[in-house]
Amino acid sequence: MAANNRRMSGKKGAQVGSGGNRRRGLEGKGPTPPAEARKGHVKNRIANAKAKKAASAPGGRRPAPKGRGGRASSEMVVGRNPVFEALRDGVPASTLYVQQFIDNDERVREALQLAAERGGIHLMEAPRPELDRMTNGLNHQGLVLQVPPYEYAHPEDLVAAAFDEGQDPLIVALDGVTDPRNLGAVVRSVCAFGGHGVLVPERRAAGMTAGAWKTSAGTAARTPVARATNLTRALEQYKKAGVAVVGLAADGEHEVGDLEALGGPVVIVVGSEGKGLSRLVGETCDYRVRIPMPGGAESLNAGVAAGVVLYEAARRRA
Repeated sequence: MAANNRRMSGKKGAQVGSGGNRRRGLEGKGPTPPAEARKGHVKNRIANAKAKKAASAPGGRRPAPKGRGGRASSEMVVGRNPVFEALRDGVPASTLYVQQFIDNDERVREALQLAAERGGIHLMEAPRPELDRMTNGLNHQGLVLQVPPYEYAHPEDLVAAAFDEGQDPLIVALDGVTDPRNLGAVVRSVCAFGGHGVLVPERRAAGMTAGAWKTSAGTAARTPVARATNLTRALEQYKKAGVAVVGLAADGEHEVGDLEALGGPVVIVVGSEGKGLSRLVGETCDYRVRIPMPGGAESLNAGVAAGVVLYEAARRRA
C-alpha cells in the first residue's frame, strides 16, 4: 500500500540501475572485420567458393553448393523400365523399393544389379499396399526408386566460381522453360562448351527432376544449376557484377555471329519455344540476338538454341 501511495504522490522511489550495461554498450567492438569475413559480402562469397573448391575432391565440380539456393522435393521414379533407365543413366538415388514376392524378370534383376554396383543405394523390400500408398496408386510394377532432393546453387555462386577460376562467366538462364528434358539438354550443352552453370526461376519453370538428370547424360553432376526467386532481379545483379545479359529473340537486333559481347562475361537468356522471353526479362537484356535460320523454321527448342549460342561464345573465347 505504501508503494502505491508513493507512486500516486509523484515522489521517486528507488530506481533500478543498468548494472553497467549502458557503459559497456558504449565501448568499442573492435576493428571492422575484413570484407572476406563479413557474411553476405561478395568477397565473403568468393572466399567461401574458394574454400569449397579446395575441399572438394579433384576431377570435376560438385552438383551444387549446399544450403544457398534451396532444395527441391524428393521424387519417386516408378515402373520397371523407368527405374532401370534411371539407374543406368546415373540419376542420383537413395533407396530402391522392391515389392515382396515380385516376379523376378530380367528388368528386375538388371535394376537390382545396377543398384548394387553403384553403391550407396539402400535396398528395401515392401508389401504391395505400401508401394501403392507411396506412389499414390501409380502402376509401379513392383519397383520404386527414390531420388533425393536436388541441392540448388545460389545465382551469385555461378559468377563467383567463374571469377575464382580466372575466367569470364558463361551462364545460361532459362525464362519460362517448363520441360525438364530441355533443362537437361541445356545443362549438357553448358558443360560441353565450358560454361559455369544454369540459372532457372523458382516458379513456373522446370527443375532438376529425374528426367532432367537423364537428359543431361551425367553432366548434371559437374554443372551446377542455380535457382532464383526472381529471375529479373538476379539478372540485374549479374549486370552490376559486370556480366552482359544477352537474350535470344526471333526479332533480335543482332545476329548471334556478330555479337562481340559473347566473348566476355555473359549470361545467355533463353525463353520458351512458344512465348519467347517475358516482357520484364526482355527489357532487362543488354542485347537481343537472333539465330539465322535459312531453312524457314519458326523457332528452335531451348536446348538447341542454347547450344548454338554457347558454341559461338566458346569459339570467341578459344
